[in-house]
Amino acid sequence: MNEEEKALIEEKLIETYKIKNIDFNDDSLYKENKEKIIGKEFKKSKDMPILEDLFNILGKDKKTKKFQTKLIPFVKGSMKFFNNYTNIELNNNLIIADVYDLGEENLKYGMYLFTDIFWDKIKENREEKKAIYLDEIWRLIGVTSNKEVASFIYKIFKTIRKYGGSGVAITQDISDIFSLEEGIYGKSILNNSSIKTFFALEEENIKILSEYANLSEKEKIEIKSLKRGECLMFVGDNHILTKIESSDTEKEILEGDKNKEKYYNSYK
Repeated sequence: MNEEEKALIEEKLIETYKIKNIDFNDDSLYKENKEKIIGKEFKKSKDMPILEDLFNILGKDKKTKKFQTKLIPFVKGSMKFFNNYTNIELNNNLIIADVYDLGEENLKYGMYLFTDIFWDKIKENREEKKAIYLDEIWRLIGVTSNKEVASFIYKIFKTIRKYGGSGVAITQDISDIFSLEEGIYGKSILNNSSIKTFFALEEENIKILSEYANLSEKEKIEIKSLKRGECLMFVGDNHILTKIESSDTEKEILEGDKNKEKYYNSYK
């Protein structure tokens, strides 16, 4: 969108919230608490607009009609599950967004949406320690994404320390995180990470990684020959070969109880 289009969308968003009696006055986000004698309570999800409310507003103005058309899949089509009130409970110590059931086409929308929600949560309290883990990060900064989404993710990794937080990016294929805009977003995240952990990689991925990380010839050989549980960690200027050993409890979680499995298989 150009600047004029962004301004039009902002105007329609203001109009959409106005229907729900919400404006730039913070007091409009609260409603009278009927259960208590004094005080107000924050408006619940159902007091907020949903995507369809914006959709209807966009359709009333010929200048924004094209944006309404773009929202059809999200309001009336295959992705209409986005047109609903949230059921996410953010007041927990651990919050997991499992977006894989969205399907390949919808995955990038789900990952971006949840990352945005979590980022707002991270910024709430600078004193509280927190971390955000982004598995399959290539979906957000790789060629299947776009530069607006990738820039947003890069901003998180660049600024999260200011909010008392840590960002963890996870991927199985190095080439994918450098596939958008000549790898500038993958490189930026790599450069802004104080700890980098590399498990065993294939020759092709090692070549790509060496373009963006300071790997010696010896380390290239080591990464290729790493066994399960072994990794090469970059901590500041130190490069450390590390072996990670799971506790019995962790092994049971990861592998299951083999005795039970044997019994089950023999019973079958």
